[in-house]
Amino acid sequence: MEAPENQITINRLTVGTRLIMRSKKDWRMAVVSKVDCEKVTLIVCSPTGRTYRLRRTLETKIFFDGEIPLLKIKSVENWRGNLSKYDLRW
Repeated sequence: MEAPENQITINRLTVGTRLIMRSKKDWRMAVVSKVDCEKVTLIVCSPTGRTYRLRRTLETKIFFDGEIPLLKIKSVENWRGNLSKYDLRW
């Protein structure tokens, strides 16, 4: 279990911050692309080489595994064991 001081909300991240997030099948790399008054926009890298955007509320919790920020999820899972394999162009 992570310490409370390792939890923050996503709106505290600056534009350009890279993080790891959980998709339906695996963990993927993402970057904060926009922070406005209602939502935070993330650009997520797909294993096929494409990208897509997701929006999350300002109160979305993140935590740190060492220095790596991760979007908080309900279940406990080792993200390193299921990190997506990317196209060689990435």
